[in-house]
Amino acid sequence: MIERKKYVELLKKWKDKDLIKVVTGIRRCGKSTLFELFIQYLKSIGIKESHIISINLENPEYEFEDYKDLYKYIKEKITDEDKYYVFLDEVQNVSKFQKTVDGLYIMKNVDVYITGSNAYLLSGELATLLSGRYIEIKMYPLSFKEYVDYYNKEADEKLYLQYINKSSFPYALNLESETEVDDYLDALYNTIIVKDISTRKKISDTSMLSNIAKFMFDNIGNLLSIKKISDTLNSDGRSISIHTVESYLSSLVDSYVFNKISRFDIKGKQYLQSGEKYYATDVTMRYALLGRRNLDAGHILENIVYLELLRRGYKVYIGKTGDKEVDFVAENKEGFRYFQVAYTTREESTLKRELASLQAINDHYPKTILTMDLDPIADFNGIKKMNVIDWLIENG
Repeated sequence: MIERKKYVELLKKWKDKDLIKVVTGIRRCGKSTLFELFIQYLKSIGIKESHIISINLENPEYEFEDYKDLYKYIKEKITDEDKYYVFLDEVQNVSKFQKTVDGLYIMKNVDVYITGSNAYLLSGELATLLSGRYIEIKMYPLSFKEYVDYYNKEADEKLYLQYINKSSFPYALNLESETEVDDYLDALYNTIIVKDISTRKKISDTSMLSNIAKFMFDNIGNLLSIKKISDTLNSDGRSISIHTVESYLSSLVDSYVFNKISRFDIKGKQYLQSGEKYYATDVTMRYALLGRRNLDAGHILENIVYLELLRRGYKVYIGKTGDKEVDFVAENKEGFRYFQVAYTTREESTLKRELASLQAINDHYPKTILTMDLDPIADFNGIKKMNVIDWLIENG
């Protein structure tokens, strides 16, 4: 079992606070394991096993017709006034689960933890019912630093290439060959498509949903619009409306297969309506649909950097300043940071181009170019250039 220390510490931080702890993330990113690790911690500090109620709602052992049955089952286990810790894994599998969660929340001696593999967990009725009464912990597959720590090896390009070939899903660490990894990713992808999207959205044309997913994996890091996706698919002889593309793509984002990133005008400090990019939550999932061909090393590297910025708690945008684009604008309570990502800037023209985008920004927030070049950290009038592997294993 891999210790997801950052996430365990977050649960410790929010333990016994008057908030529902909601852990969200793509299937198999480690949410169930996180609960196991945290339950081990609770036992280690003296919490009695009888006061820990853990239910995985994907386990056939637990079959509840609706929220009332689930609530009754838990309530019967709460037999005294001492603190109880309730863990509901994949809670969205129970109809009107939010009523159970709300009922548990108002009990003074219950601390509630839930997980879900779809963004609609925190939309609609639950968000309305529990507004201001929950904290969301967004969980991702293994970071490169976690991957390095697991193998206890020196972080280098060889290990990075292994990371982007063998998958960042924790279970993939048990798999030996690329074929095994591809089979696992294929099964995982199909579970998401069938169980999390098609069934919930009542989509019968799963082949079209897969066509959209293929297009998105093939265009990681490219500026896209719903119309462009629709036009491209229609030009390939697949008839699909803009509305359907929008609905299917929204479902892929809601299931955390993709992350949408919007554009931001750096000078005007405002969001722009047109053009978005999409990055995968795990870059190797594309192998399930596209095979291991035409791998775009530059955009994959961008994807890895984007996910790391999310893990470090930033809100992330594509930057625009005049006619130039900045790969990532990362915002937190301390302000902004700007990043350009390039596989290499050994050619002078490439370095000039990457510098120009950052030089066009007229403020004093940190600006960084990240590359795979094995060069010492360099400074270009306040713009830092550093090796991306060194950056990925920083504490952030």
